[in-house]
Amino acid sequence: MVHRIAIVGLGKIARDQHLPSIAKNPGFELAAIVSRNAELEGVDHFTTLDEMLAARPDIDTVALCTPPQVRRQYAEAAIRAGRHVLLEKPPGATVAEVDWLKQLAAEHSVTLFATWHSRYAQGVEPARNWLADKAIQSVEIVWREDVRRWHPGQDWIWTPGGMGVFDPGINALSILTHILPAPVLVTSAILEVPENRQTPIAAKIDFVSVTGHPVTADFDWRQEGPQTWNITVRTDAGLLELSSGGDVVRLDGETIVSGDDTEYDGIYTRFAHLLADGKSDVDISPLQLVADAYMLGEVCKVEAFIE
Repeated sequence: MVHRIAIVGLGKIARDQHLPSIAKNPGFELAAIVSRNAELEGVDHFTTLDEMLAARPDIDTVALCTPPQVRRQYAEAAIRAGRHVLLEKPPGATVAEVDWLKQLAAEHSVTLFATWHSRYAQGVEPARNWLADKAIQSVEIVWREDVRRWHPGQDWIWTPGGMGVFDPGINALSILTHILPAPVLVTSAILEVPENRQTPIAAKIDFVSVTGHPVTADFDWRQEGPQTWNITVRTDAGLLELSSGGDVVRLDGETIVSGDDTEYDGIYTRFAHLLADGKSDVDISPLQLVADAYMLGEVCKVEAFIE
């Protein structure tokens, strides 16, 4: 079956990732764009989701690529209209709203897919499999990038619900919660918030696994030059390193996986399988860790961020 899909929010992530992956997947046909500010030549365009839902009952699937602050209301409208919904990460602005959307989707018998694109990096599943029977001693996350490069002019990231540096940091947490055999809990956090902004530009977080080993995370949005997306896991059987956002895996310094950026291809393959099986996939554990970091975090004001 081919699902006609509409993209809501035609920003950078939709253009760079969703459009190419939809075009590659035979299970989907791009049928419409919903955006107040952008159109795509040759594709039906609507300025509001309500317009699209009313005018195109043949479109059974919606991919929400809007900022998280407004995602719940769009997801609710689509679900109540009987459409399947894909949520770009993070799936919402709060844990509670995503949990409620999961219940709503079940009530309306539609598929809801909360995507975590970094879990589809090519080294993540091999790392998960290797760690499954290992005794983990410690985990260190270093996730540093340049906000000016990846989020130019996107002021929503600096407002409540936009998450600041946790927008990329949650990618690391999505990998962490997938590859470790046991859950981790936040124990403390330091959140560095620019004096002219409302969300953090950097964060340092301490966790403990329920099995006892420590985990640390260093998130920073001020790194220029080469970007750093690394997770290092020390075990009784050696050192596992995930780098390049999960595309490269090394065991004791030897590269065993070196992949390309095909994360969104994996997302749409997974979505097609969920639709075929009539199931949903809504994991809120990465979002819960971010919420807990905010709850336990010490806020430190730092110099203003000027783009």
